[in-house]
Amino acid sequence: MGCGASVPNGKGRKRRSVVQEVAVFIPTIRVPVATDVVQPLRGLVSKELVDRLATLRSNVVALAEDIYHGDMSAVSELRRALEEYLPVVLGLTAKEGRLEASVQFSWRTIDDDQECCLASAWYEVLSVVHMMAMLALFEANLKLIPRDGQNGAEKKVSEDSKKDVVDSLLRASGCLDYSVHHILVQIPAQIKKSFPSYLQEGMLEAISIQSLAQCVEIQLGLASECEKATLSVKRRLACEQVSYFSKAHYCLSGCDTSDSYGKKLLLFLKWKWMDAKAVAYYYHALVLDKGSEPTNHISAVCCLSAADDILAESKRACLSFCLANPITRVPPPWGIMKNMHKKIPDVAYKKFQIYGHLFEQDKKSALQSLPDLPEFPLSLRPEDYEFPGTDSIWENVDCQPQIQSLKEHLEDDPETEDSK
Repeated sequence: MGCGASVPNGKGRKRRSVVQEVAVFIPTIRVPVATDVVQPLRGLVSKELVDRLATLRSNVVALAEDIYHGDMSAVSELRRALEEYLPVVLGLTAKEGRLEASVQFSWRTIDDDQECCLASAWYEVLSVVHMMAMLALFEANLKLIPRDGQNGAEKKVSEDSKKDVVDSLLRASGCLDYSVHHILVQIPAQIKKSFPSYLQEGMLEAISIQSLAQCVEIQLGLASECEKATLSVKRRLACEQVSYFSKAHYCLSGCDTSDSYGKKLLLFLKWKWMDAKAVAYYYHALVLDKGSEPTNHISAVCCLSAADDILAESKRACLSFCLANPITRVPPPWGIMKNMHKKIPDVAYKKFQIYGHLFEQDKKSALQSLPDLPEFPLSLRPEDYEFPGTDSIWENVDCQPQIQSLKEHLEDDPETEDSK
């Protein structure tokens, strides 16, 4: 069985009913669908292990159902449930156990109920780690939304909260990077052909790098509020942010982005790249303007003009992102962009007033004087992530068929129960 549209059962399933506010983009949150793990594993491992696996997975299913409407405590509880489940399900991937394809695991997207069911324990492991990453992004977004939904009052995001957001983003990046380099390589090509688009290698890489880009976005916002941060430091961070978003976009070049998730991600990366480039040109202009030569001032004005033009384009890109399905809202400008929508056009106008005569003196060189942005080595790396050890319950399990008494077999047999 592969992927496709699920059939809603009409019970207990809540679709997202509100337009989400997005500071940190989450492509999609996938949740596990109730799966029978008992029947396929009966006689292959102990009843104790089967019961533990089924109980832990059922707990994740229950907690995940309403996560879109959850708060920080709900996210933490679900993450703990995933961390408790992962060491147990990892035991199914052991080659010597020959259990990797014994159970059909099913997951669906919350937004549109697209379901993917595959007989692969590695697919289940990938889905668990992917969900950990999406929860980290979801957690970061919750911390950055600058308005209280009840009264519309502006909410101040503290410096400590912003640092917590960076930690969450690095954790998400680490989970996704590990998925690409250590989990996908374990999965046969024919299984991966059945994957939904958001589990493509390039898609996972893009979201991992996007997370790093948004870390830099937070750092740049903190630097802009720090009196000790120099223009050179701010320019470097802005240029790094441009590079990260460009790199994330490049990762999608070989991916199928024709569905709503792919299109939405492309629009988000385009918008954030434009914001970052506008800020980078702004700070580059201020650094160049420190020079004493006329060409320095001409280049600075050209950078500011470019920043102003890109900023106008980024507003249109933001609108396109919001209107793309699924429709989203963005919070009022925050972080570095909170003041840039006023600063960039104001400074560009003032500098042109001061140095406009230099353009009249040498129009030809002025038209060719927009400098390239400097390139810097990228300073952030995904947080290191490693699998937990396989649960100790597997140490006492004989993966050969277990002998059941006739009474136990009849008690476990669903057909027998149905006939009663």
